[in-house]
Amino acid sequence: MRFSMMIMTITLLAACQGPANIPSSPSTTQPASSRTQIHTQAPPTEQTTSGQNLTEISSPILSTEYTPTVPAFPTQTHPPPNPENNSLPLAFPTPGEVPVSIWRPPLYQVPWAPGPHDHFYFVRPIAVDEVNWPLPDYRYGGIFPGTEIVHTGIDIDATRGTPVLAAGPGRVIWAGNGLYFGVYNPNDPYGIAVTIEHDFGYQGNPLYTVYAHMDRIDVVKGQRVETGTQLGIVGNTGFTTGPHLHFEVRIGKNDFFVTRNPELWLAPPEGWGILVGRLVNSRFGALDRLTVYVNSLDEQRIWKVLTYGPQAINSDDYYHENLVLSDLPAGDYQVKFNYQNKSFEHNVTIEPGRVSYFTFHQQSGFDANLPTPIPPEAWLGSVDFQGNTQQ
Repeated sequence: MRFSMMIMTITLLAACQGPANIPSSPSTTQPASSRTQIHTQAPPTEQTTSGQNLTEISSPILSTEYTPTVPAFPTQTHPPPNPENNSLPLAFPTPGEVPVSIWRPPLYQVPWAPGPHDHFYFVRPIAVDEVNWPLPDYRYGGIFPGTEIVHTGIDIDATRGTPVLAAGPGRVIWAGNGLYFGVYNPNDPYGIAVTIEHDFGYQGNPLYTVYAHMDRIDVVKGQRVETGTQLGIVGNTGFTTGPHLHFEVRIGKNDFFVTRNPELWLAPPEGWGILVGRLVNSRFGALDRLTVYVNSLDEQRIWKVLTYGPQAINSDDYYHENLVLSDLPAGDYQVKFNYQNKSFEHNVTIEPGRVSYFTFHQQSGFDANLPTPIPPEAWLGSVDFQGNTQQ
């Protein structure tokens, strides 16, 4: 199932943006922060002087807008943990705007699995009295503007010193600097990080969660933790210039090549649901970095989300998605986007606590049917999101 690794010969990691202070009221904005990314050895196919505005309007009067720029600081080089020993240049971007805090309902109790292929097994690693949802403009699979670097986790805005909590029970298998390299390294891009191997797995595979860029760790390797155990506090260690939590879900082994979208593993707020989509062209190649608007038909709210980037991202083994937008209040929505100078629209109902799924094919249009499960042995010879036949 590691088809994304086949198009990667070097290590990728995109870590993240962090916030400053969380506002005490929705009308208070936060100081800007920045995110960090790791460039591949090969230069990006396109260079821009500024990125797109990525906006989520979570209420009629509240919005998140981020206008990134080209990294301004000199690059640094460290050896990556692979036998090819390619260089790993690092660049720090200019800060951008961060989201505004709004109230959300409490989460469903975990494990929450309303369908046979759902796996909302984890609680949020930040408590409910803080911002504990993904940064909307840099989700899993997001591309940092001006690069080809894909984000392998989600970023959660939190002030420095906010407690970081275990998302599920298990055993600490990593605590400290060096997670990316696999050995102690004070220059590791994850900074001070913790990995938990959980008591439960999925389809016979072990599950891991990663908590990165912390300022302090309160656990040790080998320690048993329960859901909600404090692992440490939010910080800005590693390659980042602002405090935040970078959170990953890994399946199979403790390796960022096998990450999955955490938004499909974190329990949603009660009464809210998740939109999941697979959007492909006429040759079944993924529509990468496509801007999709999700308009509420019940209220004056609009969300903006991008489909996954083209590299090193693992879709869910069942949904094979390239778009996920979690934490949507239940109700009726319209999905809208433009592709090759044509406008496409699709109505979808978000149901509480459930995944609302759709596919889009350039020629046949939209389909709301759930995917037919594909056995692993059959998937090995199928067509991947790049339109290539896997061997």
